[in-house]
Amino acid sequence: MYNNFQKHLQKELADIREAGLYKNERILTSAQGAEIKVSTGQQVINFCANNYLGLSNNKELISAAKKALDSHGYGMSSVRFICGTSDLHKELEKKIAEFFGTEDTILYAACFDANGGVFEPLMGEEDAIISDSLNHASIIDGVRLCKAVRYRYNNADMDDLEKQLKDAQAQRFRLIVTDGVFSMDGNVTPLDKIVALAEKYNSLIMIDESHSAGVVGKTGRGVTEQFNCRGKADIITGTLGKAFGGAIGGFTTGRKEIIEMLRQRSRPYLFSNSIPPLVAAAGIAMIDMMSRTNELQDKLHRNVEYFMKKIKSAGFDIKPSSSAIVAVMLYDAKLSQDFAAKLLEEGIYVIGFYFPVVPKETARIRVQLSAAHELEHIDKCVAAFTKVGKELGVLKMDTTLK
Repeated sequence: MYNNFQKHLQKELADIREAGLYKNERILTSAQGAEIKVSTGQQVINFCANNYLGLSNNKELISAAKKALDSHGYGMSSVRFICGTSDLHKELEKKIAEFFGTEDTILYAACFDANGGVFEPLMGEEDAIISDSLNHASIIDGVRLCKAVRYRYNNADMDDLEKQLKDAQAQRFRLIVTDGVFSMDGNVTPLDKIVALAEKYNSLIMIDESHSAGVVGKTGRGVTEQFNCRGKADIITGTLGKAFGGAIGGFTTGRKEIIEMLRQRSRPYLFSNSIPPLVAAAGIAMIDMMSRTNELQDKLHRNVEYFMKKIKSAGFDIKPSSSAIVAVMLYDAKLSQDFAAKLLEEGIYVIGFYFPVVPKETARIRVQLSAAHELEHIDKCVAAFTKVGKELGVLKMDTTLK
């Protein structure tokens, strides 16, 4: 039976390779950080991790995780409502709610699970979900699991959102769903305008803060802080796997009754093991650290500003960004792969993104800045981009870095 299916898969994979869309994995042999070692033995500067605050190898978080290993063991071996809830889980949930200014929090194995498990328990066929066109795949999949009527508006287009809200007045409840920062372009959702429309058309609001928490806002509390809208979002989802330490684990935080209903009916929560106690302990330490000092956020913001100024001066086409993500546009899928491969030879680790991760003919190198980066790291990155850009004909004219 498998022989025919195997041939089918082999052809599909060959077509993916021929189209220049095949995704290869590079193997790291060191801890995550600004500088990492890959399996070839090469030491490179990493500009493609979600390690926005540089906490993935932070000593304070490692210490908290080690202590939890001794006190709470390695794993819970259970889902939460049976015997999988520890005091560390409850403490982390409380701290996340305090951090975002919400009423309660529920933890998941990943934010993919949080987004996959949020819609179906809350919204029925008489309700409406109005989703941004560039929302993360986990939101798209979560919406598919729900029977609510689906509406979609063009990315961050408030005129189109208003049109969809008008059309959705026929439904009982409406939920506007948006990423806080859109991961491929790096743009921030205009939350203040979304709040105004939600109030006008009687809609709930959900934000995925995975790429914005720890990054945007004066103290890293995400888009609700940046737009002075704390308490206006009914549901916030996020992850511990990016700025918040880079391990694993997701969460949904928001209105008390919403979180209570998710504890009763959210399938990824009810049927998945609890996150390990050591991850919860590190998460607690991370929230405490961010509440003490704004040093890491300030450094990250300086690094982003510095890189954007340098890369634009070099002559590259970049997407406007108010986050830690800078999309350097190349438009051609194969070119993005070749460009990334040559950058690796120069000691710069980045990845080319292309269809189906982004729309066709919008291939790019996504550069992600971190508080772990020093200015010399960024200078080396821009110099390598410039060298490779000239070699591959992306930069048609000589430019002088300023």
